[in-house]
Amino acid sequence: MCLAIPSRVTEVSESEALVDHGGVKKRVKLDLLDESVKVGDYLLIHTGFAIQRIPPEEAEETLRLFDELLRAAFDDEGPPLPGSS
Repeated sequence: MCLAIPSRVTEVSESEALVDHGGVKKRVKLDLLDESVKVGDYLLIHTGFAIQRIPPEEAEETLRLFDELLRAAFDDEGPPLPGSS
């Protein structure tokens, strides 16, 4: 299974962008996108490539859900994870 993570663009230069995901900054390639990218946009990133630009509301909701899942996974009071005993 592959997971594309929403990240916010902080810099753009030709065919690359610098993105920020929770304080982790990374350069990604923009070659697979057929639309322009600007600072503040959210991109779905997979293996170092931006694969889609997404609306800020969708990105923020996705990040909120990821955070909720992580909190539940590491919280002893949370529901059991599938496959755990």
